[in-house]
Amino acid sequence: MDDVARRAGVAKGTIYLYFRDKESLFQELIRAMLTPLVGTIEAMGQADVPVAMLADRIVDLFVREVYETRRKDVVRLMITEGRRFPKLAEFYYREVLSRIIAAVRSLLRRAAARGEVAEGLADFPQIIAAPGLVAIIWSGLFERFEPLDVRKMMKTHVDLLFSPRRAT
Repeated sequence: MDDVARRAGVAKGTIYLYFRDKESLFQELIRAMLTPLVGTIEAMGQADVPVAMLADRIVDLFVREVYETRRKDVVRLMITEGRRFPKLAEFYYREVLSRIIAAVRSLLRRAAARGEVAEGLADFPQIIAAPGLVAIIWSGLFERFEPLDVRKMMKTHVDLLFSPRRAT
């Protein structure tokens, strides 16, 4: 809280006028920074367009609105500190992840019904998000050694998942 107060240019006590503890501050940070994007992803998931097209749009949204912004730091914070703050992890799951998973699962089920993806893919919507999480972890640890073209990696992932398979 000392760091937060210093960066905000206020006394530590002032923060407690608005937030009862660090956990409620983090919850509001998650709510303010990520919830609008969750709504956007939920709306995108309702569109009746080919799944590969939606996946490309989601990749662009993730790169532009998460990876290239401070939102990336919120996700990294959850990855690194979620175990230490289980109530915060539960809040993040409930307010962010469960909603995204439900939207992507619904999208994948519709795509499977149209024959665009394998049936079992809807059981693991986390597969869609995997390269985004890898990119966030990579940027924090290894970016200075080997920069990662996140958009290209994620689009390659989408192509691997949703491109028609060629007979060998």
